[in-house]
Amino acid sequence: MKKLVFIGAGAMAEALMSGIIENKLLGGGQVWVTNRQNQKRLDQLKASYGVNASYKYDELFRDADAVILAMKPKDAASAIAEFTPFLTDSLLVISVLAGVSSETIEKAAGRQLAVARAMPNTSAAVNKSATAISTNERVTETQKGLAKELFDTVGLTAFVKEQQLDAVTGLSGSGPAYIYYLVEAMEKSAAEIGIEQQLAKALIVQTLLGAAEMLTKSEKDPKQLRMEVTSPGGTTEAGISILEKHGVQDAMVACIMQAAAHSRKMGEMLSIELNKEWQPIKS
Repeated sequence: MKKLVFIGAGAMAEALMSGIIENKLLGGGQVWVTNRQNQKRLDQLKASYGVNASYKYDELFRDADAVILAMKPKDAASAIAEFTPFLTDSLLVISVLAGVSSETIEKAAGRQLAVARAMPNTSAAVNKSATAISTNERVTETQKGLAKELFDTVGLTAFVKEQQLDAVTGLSGSGPAYIYYLVEAMEKSAAEIGIEQQLAKALIVQTLLGAAEMLTKSEKDPKQLRMEVTSPGGTTEAGISILEKHGVQDAMVACIMQAAAHSRKMGEMLSIELNKEWQPIKS
């Protein structure tokens, strides 16, 4: 791979950029980035990672092997329309846009493209993302390998069918926020029972790390691991009984299903919007 282009320069773009460069998959000089109009942000990325930045599409896409779409989903249609004339048949288009289907991307471009959709999460910033990737039929095996290499630099990757990506978005794409929400509650409880904030955070974080390690290394399922901690009549059972009383598991299931449904809805709404503006692709 000689050249990678980022359209969009937000937190996810930076996390991917950092992983790719720090893991030496590409050098900073092989990475190009642009955004709509924030030159200060581009200057920050250039200073931090040694990447190139430009607002000239001919310069950005010249000899590029892949482009990562990392703008806001609502800006996708206009951005794609602007750079479509500079796309080549051999270019891999990688999208990290939640809810935006490969078909929608092709409609916005008005042409057939090799599209890989990826759903990383914000833990990419610390190389611990859980990323699901889907590809359309125009993506070659070599390009699939390239997409996997890129996202391997920021964590675990797995290939799924595109229709599964909305579910993945609700589960692991939004997943870190659910964990942070839980930690907020644990920190509030720590304050209520008189544990100092800094100590509470250290204890909570280590508890999460330990539980994650147990889930990773143990052959036991989560329920069995939980039951081994939950002695009859003990403190854990007393705490779990409150969670069950308030239906916390059911609430979490509903939470993930709602997030997945909203991802589908976002994609459908954008597709409807694009259908008003663009003609179907001609075979």
